[in-house]
Amino acid sequence: MKRKNIVAVVGRPNVGKSSLFNALAGKQISIVKDTPGVTRDRIYQDVEWLDNSFTLVDTGGIEPESKDIILSQMREQAQIAIETADVILFMCDAKSGVTDADYAVADILRKSGKPVVLTVNKVDSYKRDMMDVYEFYNLGIGEPYPISATNKTGLGDLLEEVVSHFVVTSNDEEEDDRVKVAIIGKPNVGKSSIINRLIGENRLIVSDIAGTTRDAIDTDVKYNGKEYTFIDTAGLRRKSKVKEELEQFMILRTVSAVERADIAVLVINADEGVTEQDAKIAGIAHDRGKAIIIAVNKWDLIEKDNNSVKEFTKKIRSTLSFMAYAEIIFISAVTGQRLVKLYEMIDIVNENHSMRVATGVLNEIMMQAVVMQQPPSDKGKMLKLYYITQVAVKPPTFVIFVNDKKLMHFSYTRYIENQIRETFGFKGTPLKFIIRERKENE
Repeated sequence: MKRKNIVAVVGRPNVGKSSLFNALAGKQISIVKDTPGVTRDRIYQDVEWLDNSFTLVDTGGIEPESKDIILSQMREQAQIAIETADVILFMCDAKSGVTDADYAVADILRKSGKPVVLTVNKVDSYKRDMMDVYEFYNLGIGEPYPISATNKTGLGDLLEEVVSHFVVTSNDEEEDDRVKVAIIGKPNVGKSSIINRLIGENRLIVSDIAGTTRDAIDTDVKYNGKEYTFIDTAGLRRKSKVKEELEQFMILRTVSAVERADIAVLVINADEGVTEQDAKIAGIAHDRGKAIIIAVNKWDLIEKDNNSVKEFTKKIRSTLSFMAYAEIIFISAVTGQRLVKLYEMIDIVNENHSMRVATGVLNEIMMQAVVMQQPPSDKGKMLKLYYITQVAVKPPTFVIFVNDKKLMHFSYTRYIENQIRETFGFKGTPLKFIIRERKENE
């Protein structure tokens, strides 16, 4: 499984980061207004370019109350980018020229040793604006790539430079058969305590202040003769003043950890119940097709009766309805309750995530499903399902050949998925379906 490279965008307010996002993602995903700090939407987006696919993340979140604040928050952004990205895209603005903040950030990025690609936005006319672009050589981080995100010019050269710095996964890495597990969740739900318990030593610093885990740490563990890598996403450097900034950090960390993992364990605090923020974090793993286990931590602190587990499960299923396949386990990092079970669950879910089903069996299930529930039709034309085959694992991915894609409603795909799950379980893993059209006489 190839890991997607992560490209982080750093830059002052109003240099056009959202416009670049939208131009590369091919759809309006960020809110673009002239008020600095209005990027409130998705801060990461998967981008496909030629044969490359990567995750573009916005380090965003600068509220320019004063020049000093812009500078300190840009330093913070640069730091986040350095820690999480494979390539840093440093974005400046041809109209406003090189600013003090640009110099300060260029300094940090240059010392980081990470590949940095400098891009100068708002170059609407090469003839007229190129002299302004040359000024950015003074930043000392290499050649400035002129673009206009709004007019979508210069993006090809820029992307070519970005992908030239990508980390290519070596074969050794591909063959690494350790199960990689990202422990994800909001700050303070006990992620580090869980890992400490699982490895039986205090490798990670744990305290009650949100954000005391110093860095995202990979911990290799051997249990029952099997090897696991736990990726901790806590990694906040300090307690953040701004709640939103904390959230940016958390989401970025989650994206980069999930990208490297096969399985995500979403830790939920039993005290607080399941929240909207939990759903946001879960969505990152779901979007990337990872196997998912929901671990409800601090279960020892809950006053329980016979219905407690049932009620809590119901709430989780309703808030996280988009991932009904996820497995749920109730644990306590403090008492160690059911933590050994977590290893068992990781093994089962990992097997399901890598499961292959023979084409003959799949077609049998599909044909039976069609007999039990007639495919939809529209204006007298009926959907015909010809053939199904599995084309990938992690997550299990199926291609269904039909006569007319438009007739294959989401609900019918879901119905076929349920039939497959009924036979094979596939607990803990999402299934992906690709619908292809094939003419009847092909």
